[in-house]
Amino acid sequence: MRTTTATLLAGCLALVTSCGTAQPSERLAAPPAPAQPPAVANPVTTTPTPSNEPKPVKPVGDAINVHKVRWTKAKALDKGKKIQLTWWSGVEPCTVLDRVKVKESAKKVTITLYEGTAPKAKNVSCIMIAIQKSTTVKLRKPLGKRTLVDGSK
Repeated sequence: MRTTTATLLAGCLALVTSCGTAQPSERLAAPPAPAQPPAVANPVTTTPTPSNEPKPVKPVGDAINVHKVRWTKAKALDKGKKIQLTWWSGVEPCTVLDRVKVKESAKKVTITLYEGTAPKAKNVSCIMIAIQKSTTVKLRKPLGKRTLVDGSK
């Protein structure tokens, strides 16, 4: 039994001491980098990092399954000649701004947003994530004291 233990200890000692025989430069050398990254048949698209600013969009005019959508914020710009609308929406091309309808009268301005799906989203998987979008519309006359109304309500 003593011979077996002594042999085992001697073998472990030889193994441990032989592991440290490499030169320092050999121990720190990094493995060689591949010549080219592997080809990817269907690259994964990542979503942009969320920011505090809404994504500015313009109407596309050819969406399908169009419906009214509520805006959450309206801000007068350029001395009331323009209105910037902000709302929560889905990602493109699954959810796009189709058109904006503006109806002006002496006492109020009614703005209605219409969203739908872009035709090119026919065979696209749509992730369910909300993003904030904005669009700016021009008025015929400055807003002044007129009431701003969401036409989707």
